[in-house]
Amino acid sequence: MASRRNGIIRKFRRKSRGAMERKESETLEFKKSTAEYKDAVIAITAMLNKNGQGTVYFGISDDGRVLGQGIGRMTLKEVTQAVVDNIEPKIYPKVETQKIDGKDCVVVEAHGTHGPYFAYGRAYIRVGESNKALSPHRLEALILSKKKLLWEKEISEKTIADVNEEAVKDFMRKAKTAKRVDFEFVNVKTTLHKLHLLDRGRLSRAGEVLFCDDNPLEIQAAIFAGTDKLTFLDIKSFKGNLFSLRQQAEVYVNGNMKWRAEIKAGPRKEIPEVPVEAIREAVGNSLCHRDFSNLKGNEIAIFKDRIEIYNPGLFPEEIDPEDFFSGHEHSILRNPLIAETMYKSKDIERWGSGIKRIHDACVAVGVKVEFKRLKTGFVVIFHRPQWEEGEGMEKARQKSKVKSKVKSKEKVIEMIIKNPSTTISEIAVFLDMSIPGIEKIIRSLKGQNRLRRIGPDKGGHWEVIQ
Repeated sequence: MASRRNGIIRKFRRKSRGAMERKESETLEFKKSTAEYKDAVIAITAMLNKNGQGTVYFGISDDGRVLGQGIGRMTLKEVTQAVVDNIEPKIYPKVETQKIDGKDCVVVEAHGTHGPYFAYGRAYIRVGESNKALSPHRLEALILSKKKLLWEKEISEKTIADVNEEAVKDFMRKAKTAKRVDFEFVNVKTTLHKLHLLDRGRLSRAGEVLFCDDNPLEIQAAIFAGTDKLTFLDIKSFKGNLFSLRQQAEVYVNGNMKWRAEIKAGPRKEIPEVPVEAIREAVGNSLCHRDFSNLKGNEIAIFKDRIEIYNPGLFPEEIDPEDFFSGHEHSILRNPLIAETMYKSKDIERWGSGIKRIHDACVAVGVKVEFKRLKTGFVVIFHRPQWEEGEGMEKARQKSKVKSKVKSKEKVIEMIIKNPSTTISEIAVFLDMSIPGIEKIIRSLKGQNRLRRIGPDKGGHWEVIQ
């Protein structure tokens, strides 16, 4: 996708080859300016119906001459709105400015696999460089003959060699513990085949986002000073395979919300302002049910009065989120392969139960939660309780650090149980930590009488004390 777009741009920049290098095609359309946005919307619809993707350049004439395009403060927003408002089913294009031959142009890149698509109430299809309106008869034939291919089943540009083997092994450990798989890990290829993530030996897009660290997924996370997005105190961008993204997102939210201590009979209890199980469920659902063909990323926004978890996936129109509160409604799956895989590792529970679980966890502790449809996706809003100003935030950071240390210790123990002969350097590499850091954890575990060394440093082994 990115390589195709970059190839087009490089071609545009070869001035010596002249205007003949710039030709419209079944996936490429030129417009002199954004004043031609209606024709551009029709072209996008036609290209989506024919090829599932299309690109429009504003600022280039149809014979390939770069004219440039005036770009004001609202230009990109207006172009985006024109596409979003006038194409059904909804698509959400990538709209950006690019310099071509030293002149500003606007580029619109669209993808969609849920056609047929309609522009201004009419369906079109791309024929060469032209956009042809479909008659009712031809539209019916298109609908009947079109093979619906889910995004997650498409073949990825990644290969099995790009898969993070440790992520697959970790998935299998969780799935075996949950007793939701009946086979053992042999190798990556065999495991992905049994999970139905390969097509004739080739990796699917579902397999790519689940187990490849280098993939299109991204979560934007930010903390804002007030109740709007005018001033932010912190901003992060998370990348990685789906399971890693989920963990990063949960740690971020849990580490940046307030916690208070409850001291009653028995051990001291730390209580978060929003139930961590509700956060976990919301993050998992936002990744599982997002529209992966949409280039927009997931978002986490922490405001003074609320926490929002957003995903670019429209909620089914035929049902309301509240219908799931009873637990009797059935989920409509956008990504069944991804959902099934996450279910096996217990990263999500039974389909259709997520909203109910979030709702019930919040109701149990008196936290208000909302589920909102947006024009661009779906958002879960947790309203933060009005605790005393300043209470809990520093405690949350301290708690996050403590949790991180505890987690690191448990991972060291887990590695040693699997391989008692493992070395400190091997543990450091696997956990992406420094050798002194691992040595400190080892000393702590010995001091807690949880670990001991049997034999010499070379040739000996570790023993975990139960």
